[in-house]
Amino acid sequence: VLDVLWEDRDVRFDISPQQMKMRPGEVLIDCLESIEDTKGNNGDRGRLLVTNLRIIWRSLSLPRVNLSVGYNCIINITTRTANSKLRGQTEALYILTKCNNTRFEFIFTNVVPGSPRLFTSVIAVHRAYETSKMYRDLKLRSALIQNKQLRLLPQEQIYDKINGVWNLSSDQGNLGTFFITNVRIVWHANMNDSFNVSIPYLQISGGYVLGFKIDPVEKLQEAVKEINSLHRVYSVNPIFGVDYEMEEKPQPLEDLTVEQVQDDVEIESDEQTDAFVAYFADENKQHDREPVFSEELGLAIEKLKDGFTLQGLWEVMT
Repeated sequence: VLDVLWEDRDVRFDISPQQMKMRPGEVLIDCLESIEDTKGNNGDRGRLLVTNLRIIWRSLSLPRVNLSVGYNCIINITTRTANSKLRGQTEALYILTKCNNTRFEFIFTNVVPGSPRLFTSVIAVHRAYETSKMYRDLKLRSALIQNKQLRLLPQEQIYDKINGVWNLSSDQGNLGTFFITNVRIVWHANMNDSFNVSIPYLQISGGYVLGFKIDPVEKLQEAVKEINSLHRVYSVNPIFGVDYEMEEKPQPLEDLTVEQVQDDVEIESDEQTDAFVAYFADENKQHDREPVFSEELGLAIEKLKDGFTLQGLWEVMT
């Protein structure tokens, strides 16, 4: 059974080397050297890895400082001017994300001038992810059937077609047809092609329960056996459907990985990291607010937004 897929559905900070590794089916598409994390580590040169599920930024000077941003969390990608310590005022890649009801903003700057690859690579791979959700998401009432035949996805193959399958979603049931492929199971009603469901193997064992009936029981058992077998094969090498290739192939991830040196300090594992704080998205903010003197802290701070207090911000952290 597949491990729980988190790589494309989460934003994580300072992940372990194990979480940095490619999961089965994850492919390294591009590797960009000399990329600055301008939002959270301005002035720090790093490496940006673009996979078919996420982007990973890793500091070259301190590899344990890193980011993993899943494509499913991305709300918007734009290019805007940013103030980089390594490049000054320059064009940068802005990525706005939402994860667990929290918005994060990431800004990446290519330290090497004259190359648009940072923009073209990330934007193109994210677009390929967005247009291939049928491989990964359960879909109801989609344009799946044409002339009673399944509209195949790229890389998809039909292994079996089973007639006489009852969908038990309603009291009277609906008679239809199963298509069993290498990436999903599709059912559609015989009387109405638009009444259908597409169930990727990736979603099996999820929290959504669908009922189907096949007679006789021997035919049902054969179908279950076939689906379980294809699900096991898929679990070994999943097909996520994000089809994009660079002209110049990147090095394998193993060749790019720097072994982390253990610091001679003890870290309390139950303490919550505050690495994410630097990436909170401040919507509609085009420039820093003016500095004001805080009597509470005894120093100058950026003026707080209306409705915010220092006490309230401390309570968010604690």
